[in-house]
Amino acid sequence: MTAALVLAGVAALVHVYIFWLESFAWMSPRGRATFGTTEEQARTTKELAFNQGFYNLFLALVTIVGIVLVAVDQTAVGAALLYAGAGSMVAAGLVLWISSPSKAKAALVQLTAPALSLIALTIALLA
Repeated sequence: MTAALVLAGVAALVHVYIFWLESFAWMSPRGRATFGTTEEQARTTKELAFNQGFYNLFLALVTIVGIVLVAVDQTAVGAALLYAGAGSMVAAGLVLWISSPSKAKAALVQLTAPALSLIALTIALLA
């Protein structure tokens, strides 16, 4: 179970970082370099990115609450939140990969830790 929680924590931290990039650093040189946008593209999509960043934050928060609940022996509710939060992270990464194959590396960054977390969680729950 520890591996599942650590990997879920890594996934949550990645999504908090994505939140910061999309919602607050979108127009910065770092934000534009990360997402491969020009200054004009970033300006045009700023409001959309701000909103999307909060989706990433909410996924991270659901996952963090799941981690805490599993850690305090509220395993059923915690696991349900981990499946919802980390599962949505995996799904979002797959959507990114399918819709923009050129962003496969970013999609893998987004989905690998939560996918491994869910595999470890399932193994721990079945053991």
